[in-house]
Amino acid sequence: MELWLIYAILAAVFAGATAGLVKIGIEGVNSHLATAIRTVVIVVFAFSIVLISGSYVELGDVSTRTWVFLILSGLATGGSWLCFFYALKFGTVSNVSPLKKSSTILTILLAFFILGEPAGIPQWIGILLIAAGTILMLKKKDGSKGKDEGGGNWLLFGILAAVFASLQSILGAIGIADVDANLGNAIRVVVVLFAAWGMVFLTGKQKGIKDINAKSWVFLILSGLATGGSWLFFFHALQLGNASAVVPIDKLSILLNIIFARIFLGEKQSPKRIFAVSLLVAGTLALVLFV
Repeated sequence: MELWLIYAILAAVFAGATAGLVKIGIEGVNSHLATAIRTVVIVVFAFSIVLISGSYVELGDVSTRTWVFLILSGLATGGSWLCFFYALKFGTVSNVSPLKKSSTILTILLAFFILGEPAGIPQWIGILLIAAGTILMLKKKDGSKGKDEGGGNWLLFGILAAVFASLQSILGAIGIADVDANLGNAIRVVVVLFAAWGMVFLTGKQKGIKDINAKSWVFLILSGLATGGSWLFFFHALQLGNASAVVPIDKLSILLNIIFARIFLGEKQSPKRIFAVSLLVAGTLALVLFV
């Protein structure tokens, strides 16, 4: 098994637990504030890896082009998170996660047009299967307790999260081409940190920190560590393999998202949604096996 594939699978495993942990931790907490808190955890995690690996010595050699694309990737990540956690606050994990994972489709198209990665018949079949699976997984009525508050906006913000996530992957792939993956990831995270806390202070939500209970703190920190682990392996995989292959594997975390949601959040899955997940898996395999 190739190293990039192992990294991509590990990234999916860590990412699989993130949405469920966030869903529990974000209860009663402003979504922007929750995002900012998680980002602090990820920054500490990312720079710990940089210090341990010694890659910080390359900081002075990072080119202007690399800085630009890593910063843009970080901004796209921040946008994706802010939209994703807003959607997650008002929608169910089983609805919002697959919607965000649909970023796979846009990522593959961007990788084809921008990075010049191949897109033959297997890739197009994979795209169609993933699109069909995503559509089948979405419920017309979300049924979450935040639906009345959110007014159904979880759908719009879920779509925006997917768009930003696609840009994050493509810009990140360009940005880490000439820099150590650990260092590149740490630089991106700092950008996300400023973006997340900037949004918190802009909206005046920083005062809500004192009202966060112990349970939320624990799950927000755990979700931050899970995301840190996912990113660590994801960007190593992205540096070694094609974005059009790495991203679909990472998106298989939807399986763990749904399992987590069923066991810990009590979100039931209908035969239709199980079939939809099967389409997502089949589409991913079509994209990966014929790279």
